[in-house]
Amino acid sequence: RYFLVGSNPAETKYRVLKIDRTEPKDLVIIDDKHVYTQQEVRELLGRLDLGNRTKIGQKGSSGLSRAVSAFGVVGFVRFLEGYYIVLITKRRKMADIGGHAIYKIEDTNMIYIPNDSVRVTHPDEARYLRIFQNVDLSSNFYFSYSYDLSHSLQYNLTVLRMPLETLKTETTQTRQESFDIFEDEGLSTQGGSGVFGICSKPYEKYVWNGKLLDAVKNTVHRDWLLYIIHGFCGQSKLLIYGRPIYVTLIARRSSKFAGTRFLKRGANCEGDVANEVETEQILYDASVMSFSAGSYSSYVQVRGSVPLYWSQDISTMMPKPPITLDQADPFAHVAALHFDQMLQRFGSPIIILNLVKEREKRKHERILSEELVAAVTYLNQFLPPEHAIIYIPWDMAKYTKSKLCNVLDRLNVIAESVVKKTGFFVNRPDSYCSILRPDEKWNELGGYVVSTGRLQTGVLRTNCVDCLDRTNTAQFMVGKCALAYQLYSLGLIDKPNLQFDTDAVRLFEELYEDHGDTLSLQYGGSQLVHRVKTYRKIAPWTQHSKDIMQTLSRYYSNAFSDADRQDSINLFLGVFKPTEGKPHLWELPTDFYLHHKNTLSLSQTRRSYTYWWTTGVLKHLPLPFDEVTCAENRRKLTVKKFHKYEEEIDIHNEFFRPYELSSFDETFCLAMTNSTRDFMPKNVGIDPSPFTVRKPDETGKSVLGNKSNREETVLQRKTAASAPPPPSEEAVSSSSEDDSGTDKEDEGAVSQRSTPVKVTDTGDNTKITENVVQSTKDVYGLNLSDVPSEDDLTIYARFVQLGQSQHKQDKSSQQFCSKHHLDRVINLIPISSFSQDNIYEVQPPRADRKSIEIFHAHIQAGRGNMQPLGKDDFLMYREYIRNRYM
Repeated sequence: RYFLVGSNPAETKYRVLKIDRTEPKDLVIIDDKHVYTQQEVRELLGRLDLGNRTKIGQKGSSGLSRAVSAFGVVGFVRFLEGYYIVLITKRRKMADIGGHAIYKIEDTNMIYIPNDSVRVTHPDEARYLRIFQNVDLSSNFYFSYSYDLSHSLQYNLTVLRMPLETLKTETTQTRQESFDIFEDEGLSTQGGSGVFGICSKPYEKYVWNGKLLDAVKNTVHRDWLLYIIHGFCGQSKLLIYGRPIYVTLIARRSSKFAGTRFLKRGANCEGDVANEVETEQILYDASVMSFSAGSYSSYVQVRGSVPLYWSQDISTMMPKPPITLDQADPFAHVAALHFDQMLQRFGSPIIILNLVKEREKRKHERILSEELVAAVTYLNQFLPPEHAIIYIPWDMAKYTKSKLCNVLDRLNVIAESVVKKTGFFVNRPDSYCSILRPDEKWNELGGYVVSTGRLQTGVLRTNCVDCLDRTNTAQFMVGKCALAYQLYSLGLIDKPNLQFDTDAVRLFEELYEDHGDTLSLQYGGSQLVHRVKTYRKIAPWTQHSKDIMQTLSRYYSNAFSDADRQDSINLFLGVFKPTEGKPHLWELPTDFYLHHKNTLSLSQTRRSYTYWWTTGVLKHLPLPFDEVTCAENRRKLTVKKFHKYEEEIDIHNEFFRPYELSSFDETFCLAMTNSTRDFMPKNVGIDPSPFTVRKPDETGKSVLGNKSNREETVLQRKTAASAPPPPSEEAVSSSSEDDSGTDKEDEGAVSQRSTPVKVTDTGDNTKITENVVQSTKDVYGLNLSDVPSEDDLTIYARFVQLGQSQHKQDKSSQQFCSKHHLDRVINLIPISSFSQDNIYEVQPPRADRKSIEIFHAHIQAGRGNMQPLGKDDFLMYREYIRNRYM
């Protein structure tokens, strides 16, 4: 047998799973649902070790040996032989949201469960195993023990604010589910003052190991189930005069109709589209951690393929294969299913930003635009006008080629109108300063205002053909606009506007480019070809050669390796299940039938062509149906009553871990993508605010790098010297005359998006140190080594003389002139809280009675005279001892 022992982070509570290894093809797992203490687990494992030794009393041959240490279970999978267990063996902390850590999987281990004595071998098992392991779990898969990554921050915090009355009714059924050693004892003595904990079902669309956990979902306790997402997670630190603000970007890739670029286009019969990614930007003040007391804000937007039946034939080996519409869909059945899902999750309005080409010599991308317009027009007939789907077509490629038009200025106008319609989420009411000095743009903001803050209603859905380059730039512009509103709502800036070439926007742009590169590699096989700088028309000439290389890389990947990757994804997600006597995965001519269920069996229920939404959705609009308090949503929640001193709900213990010896690096270290410190100016004399527009030579990152980088930087600065000063806020985006062509990310060939690697040449060491050490003039704004000028010395001499002659006056003359003197004396009123406050005497403030009692008790305790403890003190100490040692 295998015994799987799991613990909480403090290692005070344990659960044990028993996995049977005698079954060749079935998975037999026994979970006793019991919570063990550390002592009980040691005794249990000791008894198992003793009972499984070959000879009683023999210490040499252990009956129990540790097979592997892991951080979580990804799931269980079976091909043609027995089951494998997939374990996370390495992890890295990538982000922190309100004290909840988000980890990236760094390494996994697959262990075959059945014993060799009962193993039934199959010739194709090794090939299936190789295909399954082609999905690299160490690249961009994320999980969290205590935060639900499949849902948005708005959903997670809205669920937490559900009324207590509804929760109390739910606890009755869950109390019987598992025996907890603290559940009954102590709660009654506190008068029932327990704490309610809510666990929501994950949103299945964004969970990638759902099928791997299906085999054990109903047999093991929910604490064993660890849901992972695929996509991107990055966090950067914005320092606003020392106040830490964390900007987090989380992208969730859909596991429905998932695949690679040319093999997955359009939508399937259930309304799931290809390359669907939900991007959420979370902003919060890191000086206060908890969700209840802290300030949190988030904004969500979506990208995804055009929701129609369409595909591209790659057998022709053309760079741009022709687009074909596979099925006629006059009643927009697929689009209806897709937008119904969106109405349930995001509410209204749904805004479509369509970036495909409108004018073409040969009709190519325009086919999709025409069909999408027809579908949206048809669906809008039946929706109430105030909740209609908003369609914005904008040919981004045409505007990019035009020399007269400024692409990002136009995108900024679209972004402003979008954010005003949808609003954003913030968990605190409007600050007093915004009420005192109301902003016009703020008053026009949409969304849904509640007593505790604001909710985002509706979402922007951006698409081009691939949903990669153009889409990422458009999403960045909308995100930049939303970021300004988020910073304003938390009282960090005085107007909801952010300009390019500020530290904050550079940091945000770097985060978005990491996000775009990662998603592009997953779907298209290469990094982004066109970046934000390309559309700002400030990219250096070296960027064009990189763009050509990325295009070739993408073409190669699409032509040769995408089919294998698609097979791996189909096997990993359980779309294809290997079965004896049926064709193998590599023998299938196409996977069309796997992703379109209606080709294998017709559904019994046919949806209405006019009432195309799910019942109950319209009633609650503009609020999303998923976040409304109703019986259907309550069934998705599991509520449990906790003891108020329990470690599981103590966020301070969870984050800081005072019970273990740890280093600062381990406690506070997480893989920040960037910090404003990287972008801040080198000289202290310049304003350190992250919202100040900088010239290229003022940024901090230009100092980094080797000699060739610095030479290139100097060359670029010389060419930029003749450029006009930065334009005003309205025209700052992307004019070709913009002085910001020497942006710090373009300086040098070393990419800033990966982990920085120091490359130093031994011959240049002395030169590098000379450049790093700066003069006092650069640092402090004045040269301390200069002798003071004559004028300064004269002023100082006068000051000294005044001080010396102050006490030399004759007392008699003082008395004689006292009347004349007193007329000219200015009577200053002391502003301190002391009644008498001068250099000779100070009257101490009065202390209240309670403070004096506490102080006396403290003095008595120092002398060994202890105060009698109250009932609450005894209870708290008893719970501490039980939690820690028993």
